[in-house]
Amino acid sequence: HVQLVESGGGSVQAGGSLRLSCAASGAIDVGSSMAWFRQAPRKEREAVAAIDTGGGVSYYADSVKGRFTISQDNSKNTVYLRMNALKPEDTAMYYCAAGDPVPGIVAIIFRADEYNYWGQGTQVTVSS
Repeated sequence: HVQLVESGGGSVQAGGSLRLSCAASGAIDVGSSMAWFRQAPRKEREAVAAIDTGGGVSYYADSVKGRFTISQDNSKNTVYLRMNALKPEDTAMYYCAAGDPVPGIVAIIFRADEYNYWGQGTQVTVSS
């Protein structure tokens, strides 16, 4: 059984930065992909970024390309999301997820139902 614990959320002003962390425990193999999703009030959950845990290939939503960076530290079983140039529209609850989506197909990698394990979420609030 995999447990995912997010941390690093908080409140920042527009243009600021945050780094989210997702620590995995409970199992050696979390799956082929780890991802960050977010959900704002009254909006659907959306994928932000994902990383292939084996090869390190990363994928980003268009809305965050060039501003967010996903990375992993396999020695710590931790995935990070570095968020720069934050905008008020980035305000949301951010969730870490682990699973085995078909690799290399972004449309599948970004589907929430492809992920078996989820963290409890960490709130990010960006003020203008």
